[in-house]
Amino acid sequence: MNILIVGLGTIAEKHINAIRQLKKDSCIYALRHNTKADIRDGIINLYSIEDAKDITFNFAIVSNPTSEHKKTINALLVLKCPLFIEKPVSDTIEMEEIVNKIKQFNILTYIACNLRFLKSLVYVKEEIKKKRKNINEVNVYCGSYLPEWRSCEDFRKSYSAQKVMGGGVQFDLIHEIDYIYWLFGKPHNVRKTLKNNSSLRIDAMDYGNYCLEYDNFCVGITINYFRIDYKRTMEILFHDDTWLIDLEKNSIYSGKNEIYRSPQKINDTYFEQMRYFYQLVQTKTNSSFNSINEALEVLKISI
Repeated sequence: MNILIVGLGTIAEKHINAIRQLKKDSCIYALRHNTKADIRDGIINLYSIEDAKDITFNFAIVSNPTSEHKKTINALLVLKCPLFIEKPVSDTIEMEEIVNKIKQFNILTYIACNLRFLKSLVYVKEEIKKKRKNINEVNVYCGSYLPEWRSCEDFRKSYSAQKVMGGGVQFDLIHEIDYIYWLFGKPHNVRKTLKNNSSLRIDAMDYGNYCLEYDNFCVGITINYFRIDYKRTMEILFHDDTWLIDLEKNSIYSGKNEIYRSPQKINDTYFEQMRYFYQLVQTKTNSSFNSINEALEVLKISI
């Protein structure tokens, strides 16, 4: 199996590890833009899309900075292979020409939102099919501390902190908006506030607050880069019960009673996600449950 990767950062390492767990003999290529780029064990460097055109790839992974996604996806279409695109799909919703080409070439796309594979959220999705009419309110919170994300570098120089590179909570923490879209579908109306005036002093947005309106309830979403004690939760207020989903613990509580727990860690979802995509590729399926079309709908909400 031949796989091409564009962007060899931290997230790419997670995808590479998942690939090697699935199929150890996969041949992994990296499209580099600098002929002096480092050599990684088990990865073959390519330096132009022309070099890549000489190889038949089973799929390609886009995991470079968000600001480069649109240009990268467009360049990779010449290979006419399935595309595994790290979230978010882009930093712009102006993707009509690319979407049309993808449709024309019948290319499989999957935008990597790994929390769709978190077992507590999968459990919630199954249960709300029975309970949805009884939901009164949903509250989502994700707060983490950007300076600790990559402790070996100045966080203000990371792409997450820089607007020009596609950084900001509306992109990095789009998972929260994505899984709400996955659970409940497209909202009728969206109100939002994005700000960057916290003590972090970065130019990318470090705070986001959203209200997503559905027929019988609203979903409030708060995301930020500046919470020093990590918290990632969802509350669902039913008419007769309240559930607290703790994503970090992968558990669900009704009051003080734990009603669901999985030993799965969030990091485990990267493997589950890659296995899902790998099966789509193997069976030559041309659609996924998070295609570029759906991801663009989520992006419209986020930005």
